[in-house]
Amino acid sequence: MALKQYGVLKGKAINKIIGQGASPHYEVHLIDDTTDYRIAINVKSNLSPSELLYLIIDDFQHPILENLVSLDAGFTSLQSEPNKMALDYIRGNLFDPKKMRPLPHNIPGPDNDLNEKIDAYVQRAIGDEHASIYAFGERWGPEDNIKDKYFGFKPGNGIHDIHMNQANVGKYINDDGVWQDGGLLFHFPSIEKVDAGIGTEVWPEQWVAVFLAFQSQCWHTDDRTGHRLPECDEIKPPKIESVIQIIAALVNPEGDDPGIETVTLINRSPNIVDLSGWFIADKNKTGR
Repeated sequence: MALKQYGVLKGKAINKIIGQGASPHYEVHLIDDTTDYRIAINVKSNLSPSELLYLIIDDFQHPILENLVSLDAGFTSLQSEPNKMALDYIRGNLFDPKKMRPLPHNIPGPDNDLNEKIDAYVQRAIGDEHASIYAFGERWGPEDNIKDKYFGFKPGNGIHDIHMNQANVGKYINDDGVWQDGGLLFHFPSIEKVDAGIGTEVWPEQWVAVFLAFQSQCWHTDDRTGHRLPECDEIKPPKIESVIQIIAALVNPEGDDPGIETVTLINRSPNIVDLSGWFIADKNKTGR
């Protein structure tokens, strides 16, 4: 069936809400010259594994950018075909899928979960009056006489499915299609900053891309329907690496060894980790 109203929304970010709850979405309030919109960005999957795959490119370059910057603010419908500004993670030469990594949405500590990765650029876009956000996905609304449940504007109106939209499983296969993937682009135009007595500093133009996919999806799809191909069943998603890892162990020291065995851990995060309640288990799951 594919998405019903695929396109791109261009607007100015003025507010945001961190994704939380059972089905969390990072919410952004966008405006154009006359209309309010909400973009709902998945930060957790309803299917296992729940962590989304993500890739952020902070110096994104692609031929579609030249056409995007000339778009009027607001929603623009896009044809799901090549060379029409539509996104396709598999066919569009947007990025290397092998660089995507799984990331939870709510890890304790700063700048280490998906909410915070997205939030850094959204907050920058809110603070920069010249910045624009381009959200690719499926439009909903306008919903007559219905207020937006997060930001309260009326009528409700916005974009969702801001992620890969092919190779789905279960009830989501009806959303499959080619050249209709979602994504998030941030455009920060160049700025000349003049400081009295110092001179002029030029901040260069920057495009930032955020690409999201579910681990239940795969990278081999039918060129017409976007449905997953049989070889998908043999592909295993990347594993999440724990911030705490075992790097060495002395399990059988010489002599009477009870109480002098050691396990050496490394903390790969910048934060203190409380190990209270942790224990070492053998292959039979016997704790020590």
